[in-house]
Amino acid sequence: MTAILDPSASTITISIPIKMRKRGGRKLVLAPDGADWAPARPKVDNVMVKAIARAFRWRKLLEAGAYATIDELAAAERINPSYVSRMLRLTLLAPDMVEAILYGRQPAALTLAILMKPLPVEWERQMQELRFTT
Repeated sequence: MTAILDPSASTITISIPIKMRKRGGRKLVLAPDGADWAPARPKVDNVMVKAIARAFRWRKLLEAGAYATIDELAAAERINPSYVSRMLRLTLLAPDMVEAILYGRQPAALTLAILMKPLPVEWERQMQELRFTT
């Protein structure tokens, strides 16, 4: 940012090096270093939210005794038992991570495919591995 101060002039001129870009039909102001001018709004990833909700529903069905095994649950849902097992791992995520995902505050690079990979059981290590900030 530069300012031109002329004691004889009645106006002050300020120059701010910004760029305007169109994204999705909207204009976006970019800062001089190329970063977004304003922080990005939280974006809820409905795919992750739906997967987490499904996993907790399945866990509840197993705990309530509606199905005795994962194989029975998978047969009732008409899906592969290994898929059910991988989805059930989502119920072991740190509560802070689940809350962040529900409110759209997860890291931008996080996807359902990354969440479905084996993660440490310890919540703090999960947070570190997936780069969540508290």
